[in-house]
Amino acid sequence: MTHSVDVVIPVKTLDRAKSRLLGAADGGCRTREAHEALVLALVRDTALAAAGTPGVRRVLIITSDPTVTDALAADGIEAIPDPPTADPDGAGLNAAVAHGAAVLLRKDPRARVAALQSDLPALRSEELAAALAELDGRRAFCADRQGTGTTLLIAVAGGPLDPRFGVGSAAAHRASGAVPICGALPTLRCDVDTAEDLAVARALGLGPHTAPLAGVACGTGM
Repeated sequence: MTHSVDVVIPVKTLDRAKSRLLGAADGGCRTREAHEALVLALVRDTALAAAGTPGVRRVLIITSDPTVTDALAADGIEAIPDPPTADPDGAGLNAAVAHGAAVLLRKDPRARVAALQSDLPALRSEELAAALAELDGRRAFCADRQGTGTTLLIAVAGGPLDPRFGVGSAAAHRASGAVPICGALPTLRCDVDTAEDLAVARALGLGPHTAPLAGVACGTGM
């Protein structure tokens, strides 16, 4: 790759994350502990795949959850707190992404910064590398498998991300001037919000932290 990329990953506190996944841990267990373990596994597998991607220089987690911070530190990945004004949803997610991007740009004003969603447990490093290689220096985004959300947003070198995550973010990012990434990239597009999403990710091949916890998706009959 011509430019290395620094990746920021925003992560909600585990007690507020992924409510639609409750019950999707192995055995359909609906306990809060099992749910939080599954959500943390999604984050770890996503972050490790990003960190192992050729051309990715640094991965920075934005979270106010100490359990996430400690787990990622054990994986060798840095985490910093959310900005004080950010709430974990809607505009708060964009504030967290912008905060992380600003931290990275202060360290290197010519950095090329990307934002990656934290719920990509099937992500393969070679797919993320392929997406980054496709961009040719442009600001771009990768839509999710439904085509409405965004799993990856990347800025030009030294430029702002201008994140517009939330409902309809793919259209919002396109309207802001970002170009869509066109490759198939099934593991990069497979974010996980529901048990059905988790089943799709499992068919693609889950990462090592998520796989042991996702043997049975609640309510799918598998």
